[in-house]
Amino acid sequence: MTSGFPEAAPWGEQRASHTDREAVVQRLQQAAAEGRIDFHELDERLEQALNAKTHGDLAALTADLQGAGLRGIVGTGRELVEDRPLVLKGGLHGVVRKGRWQVPARVTAHGGMGGVVLDLTRAECPARAVDLEVHGQMAGVTVVIPDDWAAETSGIEPGLGGVKDRTTPDHAPDAPLLRITGTGGMAGVVVRHPKGRERRQLERETKALASR
Repeated sequence: MTSGFPEAAPWGEQRASHTDREAVVQRLQQAAAEGRIDFHELDERLEQALNAKTHGDLAALTADLQGAGLRGIVGTGRELVEDRPLVLKGGLHGVVRKGRWQVPARVTAHGGMGGVVLDLTRAECPARAVDLEVHGQMAGVTVVIPDDWAAETSGIEPGLGGVKDRTTPDHAPDAPLLRITGTGGMAGVVVRHPKGRERRQLERETKALASR
């Protein structure tokens, strides 16, 4: 006996969304930047990605890149499309991401006119390394990481605003790593550990949780 409902199409035949296409476009651009495909091939694949109808169409465009060292590409084409970055846009009013939240393996932050503050001190991070792409633009991007995290900022183009890395260079070999690339823009990028007031607040929260 059938349920009366049509069966779901195989994953590869299911329709792709704009977000799915954008994720593959970003993968292809990164592959070209790393020299894995030339820019003529990039143009061809980008056109195909933007016109792709199904998940299978998208997966075919990156099948020869998986396992080749391209950051974030693992497993099957389905995992590729679903492994989407968190994108934060400061816009006119700014964006602050803080408190208890889960950090994905890839994050992109656009400062815009209002700026972006990315606070990882209370965040949960399943990955031991996080790739953060920053664009300081007019208002800048500020990143706060825990004391036991390491930051790699050599991949940032300083722009007019510059890059201020105020993190300590001393950390454990297996410390979580934040790899930052992008541009400083007009306002720049600041990467630091918690300041005194922030640190005291963290200590109070830790004590409160321990006493429960």
